[in-house]
Amino acid sequence: MRRPNVLLILADDLGYGDMSAFNGGLSSTPALDALLRESLCFSQHYTASPVCNPSRACLMTGRYPHRTGSIDTLEWWGLERLSLREITLADLFRAAGYRTGLVGKWHLGSFDPRYHPMRRGFEETVCFRGGMHDYYAWRIEFGTTPRRSDGRYLTDVWTEEAIRFIERHRNEPFFLHLTYNAPHTPLQAPPEEIAPFAHRTDLTPAVQTLYGMIRRMDAGIGRILEMLERCHLRDQTIVMFTSDNGPQFGGQPGSPNCLNRFNMGLHGAKGHVYEGGIRVPLLMRWPDGLPRDARRVDAMVHFADWFPTICELCHVPIPPDLKLDGVSVAPLLRGEKGMVPTKRCWQWSRYVPDVRYNAAIRDGEWKLVRPMVRGVGNAPCCNLWLTVAMYAPEYFEQRGLLSEPKPERDWDPSAPAELYHITQDPNETHNLADQYPDIAAQLSLELDRWFEEVEAERRTIRE
Repeated sequence: MRRPNVLLILADDLGYGDMSAFNGGLSSTPALDALLRESLCFSQHYTASPVCNPSRACLMTGRYPHRTGSIDTLEWWGLERLSLREITLADLFRAAGYRTGLVGKWHLGSFDPRYHPMRRGFEETVCFRGGMHDYYAWRIEFGTTPRRSDGRYLTDVWTEEAIRFIERHRNEPFFLHLTYNAPHTPLQAPPEEIAPFAHRTDLTPAVQTLYGMIRRMDAGIGRILEMLERCHLRDQTIVMFTSDNGPQFGGQPGSPNCLNRFNMGLHGAKGHVYEGGIRVPLLMRWPDGLPRDARRVDAMVHFADWFPTICELCHVPIPPDLKLDGVSVAPLLRGEKGMVPTKRCWQWSRYVPDVRYNAAIRDGEWKLVRPMVRGVGNAPCCNLWLTVAMYAPEYFEQRGLLSEPKPERDWDPSAPAELYHITQDPNETHNLADQYPDIAAQLSLELDRWFEEVEAERRTIRE
């Protein structure tokens, strides 16, 4: 019997509330809504970080991002690089005889060829290697060959290249990681995609455009799923759809550029370890191997768990000495009884990890949050170096990464930790730290121990 294919689709900065099945029709995602009706849908699914590349590092390795060295989004300092000692899902699937492909955004090593996805297990790639890109004036790489824009909208390029990959490998097992950069900024969409939302006075122009970006991505996903049908691969392909972190909010409320929008009432957004920054949708369909009826899965599942789970489902061996933070949830997917981890941790701050800020631990029903404070999440992202990274990466390839000191951070003192009964209060509206000081103290101690362990491993990274 042929082993299953894997189609792992990752959106960028998309939340539960961006799917029309969850938002009452605010957006328009008919393809994803149809997939939802055929899939396992996870209600407590967590990324590994509230920002892009650390989550992607965990998804590719099954390990907390701090261990991998991929700690921040700023590629001109190399802070996004996935350590060369890490083993990726693509490494294992390629070694097991799968054809492996990456289409879309990489963001795990931008300028040094050693970090190119073709050196990390992917034999075929069409991608940009940085953190964001223009949707019309693009410069992307086909393998290692750069190409400039031919006029197509970038989301369409990803869709078409994914379809070509499936066509090429329809008769052999494949692992395709399709990483749309939509709906990440810049806010750009074809006018015909924005038009259905243009009359909506309850949506800012920024959100109208963002929903147009999602609408175009959704149509592309529909085309890809249709290709699986035409190739008679629907039943034997594991299809997964998720996002790297929660939705990006921002802009003055009420102003045309405000991105704040519906997200199921979850507190926070991209950049924050509140639920709105780290709890994201995941849909999973595999007719040959999982129950065919749509089913909601309420157990807590983390990005780290997908590495061992996908390997188990596809009978891809994992090196016995590989230290993983995730565990296989394959029994859970099949509706069987099995142990699922109840404790997970998160932390993110600009430039240098610091557990005093924007850190969280969840253990069963409880979640402790150390809030972000002024200065921790600020950074000069949209500046000269971003443009150089997108259009002239040769600058860094020839000169190396920036050697100038990282900007000084003007941090406020640590804010008091917050405690939430997350199963009863998923929107984190009632801080119970004063009512349950013993629980808060225990979780705080465990969060510090976790951070000390993962940071100790990160400090041993040489490349």
